[in-house]
Amino acid sequence: MAGSLLGKPDPMDVLSNSWYHLRLSVRYPERVATWDAIILTAASPEQAELYEWQLRRAKRMERIAESTITMAVPDPHGARIGSGAATLSAIRALADYLACHKSEVSLDNKEEPYDLSVYNELVKMRILLLHAGGDSKRVPWANPMGKVFLPLPYLAEEDPDGPVPLLFDHILAVSSCVVQAFKDKGGLFIMTGDVLPCFDSSTMALPDDGACVVTVPTTLDIAINHGVIVTSSTGTNVCDTGKKLDMVENLLQKPTLKELMNKRAIRSDGRALLDTGIFAIRGQAWQDIIKLSSSSPALISELLTQKAEMSLYEELAGAWVCARHEWLKTRPLGLDLVNVLGGQKLFTYCAYDLLFLHFGTSSEILDHLGEGHAGRVGRRHSSSIPASAFCDLATSSVILSSNIASGVSVGDESLIYDSTLSSGVQIGSRCVVVGVHVDQGLKAGSDKNEPLFVLPDRHCLWEVPLVGKACRVILCCGLEDNPKSSFQGGATFCGKRWEKLFSELGIQEDDVWNHTLKQQKYLWNAKLFPIVPQGEGLKLAMWLMGFHSNKKDSLHLWRNSQRISLEEMHRSIDYQRLCAESSHHRAKLAAGIAQACISYGLLGRNLSRLCAEILEGENGGTDICKSFLALCPNPQKGTLLNLPHSRAYQAQVDLCRACGQGKDANAIEEKVWAAVAAETAAAVKQEFQDQASEHLNGIASQMCDGNENYVLAHWPLQPKSARIELPVRVDFVGGWSDTPPWSLERIGYVLNMAIHLEGARPIGAEVVLTSRTGILIYDDAGNKLHLDNPRSIAPPFCEKDQFRLVKAALIVTGIVSQYDQNIVPMGLEISTWAKVPRGSGLGTSSILAAAVVKGLLHVIGGDESRENVARLVLVLEQLMGTGGGWQDQIGGLYPGVKCTRSLPGQPLLLNVESLSLSSQLILELQQRMLVVFTGQVRLAHQVLQKVVLRYLQRDACLITSIKRLAKLARIGRESLMIGNLDDLGRIMLEAWRLHQELDPYCSNELVDRLFSYVDPFCCGYKLVGAGGGGFALLLARTTEAADHLKDLLEASTFPVKVYNWSVSSEQFSDHS
Repeated sequence: MAGSLLGKPDPMDVLSNSWYHLRLSVRYPERVATWDAIILTAASPEQAELYEWQLRRAKRMERIAESTITMAVPDPHGARIGSGAATLSAIRALADYLACHKSEVSLDNKEEPYDLSVYNELVKMRILLLHAGGDSKRVPWANPMGKVFLPLPYLAEEDPDGPVPLLFDHILAVSSCVVQAFKDKGGLFIMTGDVLPCFDSSTMALPDDGACVVTVPTTLDIAINHGVIVTSSTGTNVCDTGKKLDMVENLLQKPTLKELMNKRAIRSDGRALLDTGIFAIRGQAWQDIIKLSSSSPALISELLTQKAEMSLYEELAGAWVCARHEWLKTRPLGLDLVNVLGGQKLFTYCAYDLLFLHFGTSSEILDHLGEGHAGRVGRRHSSSIPASAFCDLATSSVILSSNIASGVSVGDESLIYDSTLSSGVQIGSRCVVVGVHVDQGLKAGSDKNEPLFVLPDRHCLWEVPLVGKACRVILCCGLEDNPKSSFQGGATFCGKRWEKLFSELGIQEDDVWNHTLKQQKYLWNAKLFPIVPQGEGLKLAMWLMGFHSNKKDSLHLWRNSQRISLEEMHRSIDYQRLCAESSHHRAKLAAGIAQACISYGLLGRNLSRLCAEILEGENGGTDICKSFLALCPNPQKGTLLNLPHSRAYQAQVDLCRACGQGKDANAIEEKVWAAVAAETAAAVKQEFQDQASEHLNGIASQMCDGNENYVLAHWPLQPKSARIELPVRVDFVGGWSDTPPWSLERIGYVLNMAIHLEGARPIGAEVVLTSRTGILIYDDAGNKLHLDNPRSIAPPFCEKDQFRLVKAALIVTGIVSQYDQNIVPMGLEISTWAKVPRGSGLGTSSILAAAVVKGLLHVIGGDESRENVARLVLVLEQLMGTGGGWQDQIGGLYPGVKCTRSLPGQPLLLNVESLSLSSQLILELQQRMLVVFTGQVRLAHQVLQKVVLRYLQRDACLITSIKRLAKLARIGRESLMIGNLDDLGRIMLEAWRLHQELDPYCSNELVDRLFSYVDPFCCGYKLVGAGGGGFALLLARTTEAADHLKDLLEASTFPVKVYNWSVSSEQFSDHS
């Protein structure tokens, strides 16, 4: 179902964008709205217990915000009440939860209206309701976990140390974008748990008052097997976004072609609107639903009495459609629905680009893992797998959360999940194995070449713990078996018709079905699966699937064993044990991966994520983490060869925190930052220091020898000065790839530009060599400092020290280490200025540092080349404790637009390519791009430390994002070289999205509102630098749009200032 084949977006791209939004909303819910509550419906209290465990896990893994209320609500008494009644029951359960937390008194199924405070809170809440109850007959191996929690490793490679993505996780991602459509109103958003609708839900429009069903145009051959929506030719609703929504005139359920024509359901393009099962309810319709749910205990009791169900699509939604009222009044409780809900209308939002990934059968699931988007499927995730020389694993197979021993074979397109396969296990092609843990102590038959267990092609195998049973039952079936098909209707088991199976195995119908109960005969209720120890269970499974060795013994064992059906298994699952065993299994896998990473590797895995999984295992996993801490490489012992000290220290920090040793972790964290600074200094080959030292030592030596003429010639007593004026820089894309320790270990690319503001270079420094001793420093704010003894300057510097930048410059230029006023009675005066707002994001600090360093090198005769100055500023910022990379000083030192590449090594190599752009393109850029101060002050080092920490932890999402930023810098270079500013705008937008991925706090509410305001006029926008405030770049679609937008901003209430700017195409100003 590749999007390109249908002319629709690639579903993987849609999911990737949705995941970005989900992560943002979970990490920063105050800025990016998230669900106030997430509720799952379940078939039974036991299944609800499993769902609660999964919900807690989703919170722990940052799939759900900590502030979100999560609940799993079982159908009352485990009876089937229908999705409509389950909806009312879920809202009632949430109201009960709120009442308990407010007054510590339960509603206790009272039928009176809710307390006013509970009602008012419900009205304001934005709630995601996911229908996930019931049994999964067509995918029986998913019953233990619940189909909504199927493993679905799309995009798993973006987080290799995180948990296996589940269908539930992807549904959370897609739905996270809908929250903004509710705006400041509460409401309910309903989805189903067996499909993944891939569409950009951020564009959804909702009615102010009413319900809305999401539809998608489909061909008539599909429409006749599903629900179809008929829209009115006249009724529309204009929502608060200005979009029109069509009113629903009728609901059809699996209509014939004649019905589609008679009910005017066929559109002008020959298609019909398919009901997706996705509903949004807001305004008065939401208030009506809340009121109806207050009486849901009585309504559900009546349904149970009548043994009836209430459907969401036919009954509940039908109450909003006038054409359905007469039919609805004949249904159980239909009159109540019409009376309470009938005053509001149902509208439809047509999602033309929506693609359904349906998980209705085992075969469909395998197809979705192997179709056109197979390149985005994580095929080996969170697993222990031997080298290819010791096992035979097809490249198309998918192995997730599993431990595979040597001597195992897995065929094409098979799925292995949450399992342990010991040597001698053979899995065929297009097979599914879930929750099977083959005991390593099991032995094959007498023939040494006989495999331990064989699963034939196109079969499913799973293992389940049962309540009150020590043994786990082993179950199997054919991939295409349909447990809902009847014995008389040609049903199959393990791919064979029942008659053939009975004949081959020697069993009778009465062995499988109890004829005295006069029950319908299905695979679902066939007592096939023996409850026996695992070794016997595996042999009997092979016997059932057609391996007939020892046929007589197998038949005897099978007949004399207690057996259960799929239906009975579904009711007997020991969910508590299932959760505990799964947690223990995954903890062991994570521990193995972590141990290998520490013992054999370069600490390339995210130990923080792995330890989080380990701690969920038996006994908490703390002792395991402590043992890893003892194994962890220690830089102080000199045992590291090709491992950066900063990474080794960070691994110790992560392990200490996992062990609960927070105090030790804080102490080691200081060593992390010291190591980053030391590694940065080591990467900058300071040849200038050798030259400066030789120069100053020569003077000192001659003075000691009384050679005054030499001293006068080489360090004249006449004052000498340097005045350096530099432009600021704006970055288009690539930032973060220039920052240590990334730039010390990986290639970096940045596309940026030097600009003048208000016709001037706003940053500068003046250095004067004087005959007075000591060093005098002052800035444009009137601050002043006199240092009698510069040798007293030493890091670490206080964050409040206003002159730490100049002090660090004196260190990196070698002046502090060489200064001796008794030998050379000379002094320095250093003044600095920056005529830009504080916290601008324009690289002010680094560019000012470059001006000071260049001035100092000039007066002492050092290497003042731009490349050398840029590298020294990199060291300077580590000494200051602010971090920072090379792009700011490169941006200010080199004129115009440039694409700069850094290559790790000693020294760090910087290749600055100034782009030769036409004067016409420069003029167009200056006319279309607005440089705007947002009025928001930001501190780069606060953002920077968070990002550097995640890199040192080897956060895979962060590494992927920075790699993409570096690649976008190269793409942006090509766009500028061919003069395509619109492409540059799109690159800026993606860069801004990635910056928020790296740190959600790089934006705020005001910036979000500003960008939303300018979006119609711009093809691209972003904050410059690390974000968090400061200046923004707004690239308008046209020159006219830029002029109009400038006028609008200047007249708006936004606290912004639009600056006049121009490309700085000259060398910096250098007056000596």
